Amino acid sequence: MRVIAVTNKYGATTQLTSIEVPKPSQPSGHDIIVQIKACSVNPVDTKVRAGVYDDYPDYYSRTPALPQILGFDASGIVTSIGPEVNDFKEGDEVFYAGSPIRQGSNAENQLVDSRSVAMKPQTLDFAQAAAMPLTWITAWEALVERLEIKEGEQAGILIINGAGGVGSVASQIASQILKLPVVVTTTSREETTAFSKQMGATHTVNHREDIVPQIRDLHLNVPIKYIFITHTPTSGYLAPAAEICAPFGKVCSIVQDQEMPMYGTQFMAKSLTFVWALLGTKPYYGVDLESHGRILKELARLVDEGTVKCHLTRTLKMDEQGVREAHGVVEGGKAFGKVALEVRG
Repeated sequence: MRVIAVTNKYGATTQLTSIEVPKPSQPSGHDIIVQIKACSVNPVDTKVRAGVYDDYPDYYSRTPALPQILGFDASGIVTSIGPEVNDFKEGDEVFYAGSPIRQGSNAENQLVDSRSVAMKPQTLDFAQAAAMPLTWITAWEALVERLEIKEGEQAGILIINGAGGVGSVASQIASQILKLPVVVTTTSREETTAFSKQMGATHTVNHREDIVPQIRDLHLNVPIKYIFITHTPTSGYLAPAAEICAPFGKVCSIVQDQEMPMYGTQFMAKSLTFVWALLGTKPYYGVDLESHGRILKELARLVDEGTVKCHLTRTLKMDEQGVREAHGVVEGGKAFGKVALEVRG
């Protein structure tokens, strides 16, 4: 089968090459084979390709040997199921986020654990569906599982980079699912501000300027109790977060950082909690493997009933040129929403 993979060494986008590899064999256990119809590109793809991905200290020793097929979420059609699979059958249209240490979705077919899979939303096409799993699961785990926000709390959340892939779904979770009265996001351009408001932000501030006085000038009627950092550098937002966050509040980040300077800030004075959120923790360590499928099943329902919007903003062809271009778009720092790659005849 045809795949786009890092073939010889990690590095520039030119290392992404279209090659032929054997199709996955008959699945065992909980695995299924999915014929890929679309996938999306996330910042993690670009970091892995560049050889600098460091969310796990032993990541490159646990990934498949080169050639490594990238792609962390996808949609497609089930073509074969393992003996322990009960929830899917051949012909089902599905979407999912795969394991960070198995071969990815930049391929014609992918072997994936069915417990991380759900039926594709009926109201989305394959490209739209492929854009949602990684960002949605990340945001859901951060807000619901790590920050432990309760539905209807009289509190606000500040989301750093509200127009990004994760930020734009986190805004929807905060406003539409958790029903927080205040959802402040950071943006810096007219188009990203408009997009973030479409995704659920009640207020926006400019992250290219000091956000502390901007938050103060909003005169919010509820305290900012939660802060979600989705953009680098985490360290650059710690002092502002400590000043903005209400006492006993929580700060969560999905962005790795070598420096975490909390000393001299109000983190201890306010008894604030800092927590990391990483989607891959569960599959990486074999913990709660069924939860991603449950989260995506609920997402499909929310999308089909119109509560949640897809945040796909650009679609390219899934071939060598398209994958390279998508990596460039994501690395360029100007993209908002998600970039998808679709199989085209």
